[in-house]
Amino acid sequence: MSAGALTPVFIRLKLSLLRNGLRQSGGRKAAYITSAVFALLFAVLQLIGLIALRGHAHAASVVVPAVAVLGLGWAVMPLFFPSGDETLDPTRLVMLPLRPRPLVRALLTASLVGIGPLFTLCLLAGSVIAVARGGAAFAVGVVAVVLALLVCVALARAVAAANVRLLTSRKGRDLAVLSGLVIAIGAQIVNFGAQRIGASGLGELDPAGDVLQWVPPASAIGAVHAVGEGSYGRAVAQLALSAGALAALLAVWSRYLTRLMTSPDGSTLPTADTAARERSSTGLAALLPPGRTGTVMERSLRYVWRDPKTKAAWVTSLAIGLIVPVFNAWQGTGSVYFACFAAGMLGIQMYNQFGQDSSAFWMVATTISSTRDAYVELRARAYALLLITLPYAALVTVLTTAMLGDWPRLPEAMGLSFALLGAMLATGAWTSARFPYSIPQEGYKNVAPGQTGLAWISVFGGMIGAALLCAPVIALAIWLNVSADGDDFAWLLLPVGTLYGAVLTAAGLRLAAPRTARRLPEILQAVSKG
Repeated sequence: MSAGALTPVFIRLKLSLLRNGLRQSGGRKAAYITSAVFALLFAVLQLIGLIALRGHAHAASVVVPAVAVLGLGWAVMPLFFPSGDETLDPTRLVMLPLRPRPLVRALLTASLVGIGPLFTLCLLAGSVIAVARGGAAFAVGVVAVVLALLVCVALARAVAAANVRLLTSRKGRDLAVLSGLVIAIGAQIVNFGAQRIGASGLGELDPAGDVLQWVPPASAIGAVHAVGEGSYGRAVAQLALSAGALAALLAVWSRYLTRLMTSPDGSTLPTADTAARERSSTGLAALLPPGRTGTVMERSLRYVWRDPKTKAAWVTSLAIGLIVPVFNAWQGTGSVYFACFAAGMLGIQMYNQFGQDSSAFWMVATTISSTRDAYVELRARAYALLLITLPYAALVTVLTTAMLGDWPRLPEAMGLSFALLGAMLATGAWTSARFPYSIPQEGYKNVAPGQTGLAWISVFGGMIGAALLCAPVIALAIWLNVSADGDDFAWLLLPVGTLYGAVLTAAGLRLAAPRTARRLPEILQAVSKG
């Protein structure tokens, strides 16, 4: 079949997939329509905002980075939302007699059908209007919009083709859980960036714009701005960069399509070396305590490394716990006490300990026959958490202090961090036994239906309790700061906070152990609902 005849077929296929997907349920149709309305409304607002930038001295410094970020979004979209478009999986076509080049052209054209391309088109059109000056610039802008749009779509397709074996596997679907991390970190970066721009003006974006105007697809918009300034040679070079990037992406995409359609899928077959490594014991086990404590610690650490949702929660906490104090210190608006944010974010991982096991908790429950067994189980889980959180909280505190240059406050901040961490371990152990809830293994939800109230009580109730438990150490820190001779004794907060946190942890584990032993059937029922 020729490319000319193949393209309409794939467009009709894309529309049929969309139509049939919406017919599956009323809820899915409502969700799609709602998301489409909000996306288009946001696109229109973006278009209006970009048009309002027309004539501004720093308009190019805004739209060029925006288009670069848009291209980045198209690149990561297939990794985090592999099920968003069924045509992203070309392995469904391997049995058809199709050649790669006509298939690439047909898929590229079909990819232009959807909300994402329309949103991108609106943003690109608004970017051109914002920076174009003169008829020649608008003429180049038409070419730039088409080039940038095709680069974005081809980039998404090339990434999807390169990772399609992973994306269609169970591990690949679990990768979508990490989208929450991207959103969380991106929101923090946007927040701090907006604060900085609000304080200093749009001129802060000039250095970024000067660099990104040579990075496709932003280089296409940079060409429009260059034509408006009369720099025709630079415009030609920037358009050539975008065109070259498009050609390279199409070549890579075609190459991966050829490989996918002519080679067997061995992505799920482990090599002999991998299997041998899986069977052999890791070096970690040799470093942990013997007996049940070491076994539980190793199991907990393996969850952190292997379970997608546990890993996503940990990575998100580690990232945000570092970003908030460091970014505030970098802007000169922070305090060394912001370092306690790291301990707070990591301490949350102690909450709902049994829910992380999901239905596998029944195997753990069979090994708990007394309060002593429950205590050792909880203590080992706390040890595994401390193995990561203690050095990390100390590192973030030292880094924040170094950036602010406020070294006399280091013992206070670290002592408060350790006290807060101990309080959260204590309340986390107790709420894990009192308010357990299930974490679904599939999909994006972190709480099983009907258990949202339990999750709120567990996490936020425990955090309030931890704050109240830390009140004596906080009061001591305040007293030392307002006292005339307080600076001479501020260093005492480090040993006091460390000891206080350790006492709170031990007390919390002791109180949670008998409740855990008594409520094993209820805990097992609660955590197995997902």
